[in-house]
Amino acid sequence: MTSQEPPLRQPPQPPLQPPVEVALARVVPTLPTAPPGRRLAYEPKFDGHRLLIFRLVDTVRMQARSGRIITRAFPDLEAAARPLPPGTVLDGEVVVWAGGRTDFAAVQKRAFAASESRAGRLARELPASYAAFDLLAIGAEDLRPLPYEQRRARLMALLEPLGPPLQAVPMTTDPELAATWYEALPEIGVEGLVIKDLDQPYRPGRHWRKLRHSEARDAVVVGVVGPRLRPRALALVLPGDDAPVISAPLSTGVRAQLGSALRDLPDPQPPPAELPTALDRVGAEIAYRPIAPDLTVEVRHESTVRHAATTVMRLRIPD
Repeated sequence: MTSQEPPLRQPPQPPLQPPVEVALARVVPTLPTAPPGRRLAYEPKFDGHRLLIFRLVDTVRMQARSGRIITRAFPDLEAAARPLPPGTVLDGEVVVWAGGRTDFAAVQKRAFAASESRAGRLARELPASYAAFDLLAIGAEDLRPLPYEQRRARLMALLEPLGPPLQAVPMTTDPELAATWYEALPEIGVEGLVIKDLDQPYRPGRHWRKLRHSEARDAVVVGVVGPRLRPRALALVLPGDDAPVISAPLSTGVRAQLGSALRDLPDPQPPPAELPTALDRVGAEIAYRPIAPDLTVEVRHESTVRHAATTVMRLRIPD
């Protein structure tokens, strides 16, 4: 009877692998307060790009809200995440700071870097910071079923020794301090507050709440619908998302304002073999012509539904 060698042991795998469906927030009109016997957490909502960081056994992967893997776009954050324990999964927002405030157009330019060389150059010119607001897993442990209060404590213990560019977002359970943040922080590019129940698990869907300072927001133009220099509508990427949406038809004034700006943009090289599509306000797939993500517009939402009308108000002119 011959002895058998024991099977080779495989390295432990983290409990979560991309893609992971993310938790979202529904917009509320006023600052919520906790009913008796419960407590709420209030966090600043940064004007950035939603990103999950997966520290796998032998690599780092980064997932956008849509599920798209965009690790190559953020080599600086990939390097910063390597000291994390294998199995760590963070949820948060990528921001780029410029002139003392967050710059949404800059972070979108980073997210849509088309090549490794461009991504490396942008990482040097526009270094990214990561504002982590949740810890979904660590080691072999899936933390999503735990209450937010416990996940938050584990997140703080994990990131505090590391420091920038990986940092936990500020959080308070004091509604008066939250109200002060709401009034003061827009000066640095914070668009509002996200409110969570302390006993809440992490699950997909709009179970968090969000209080915005204004329905006017900045969006990055990633494509045009119709003639390139006089489009009928725009393909836009909004803060916190990476899936383009089609705007409502443009006004005559906005089309005229965009004309010269679009003329100065280079055509994408190489041009796509097939035009991409995005959803319009009624959920129809509309083809658009991609352009470099170098233009920012101010938009206003006419509804809180995900694919509601997004009206372009004006072109943002850089300072």
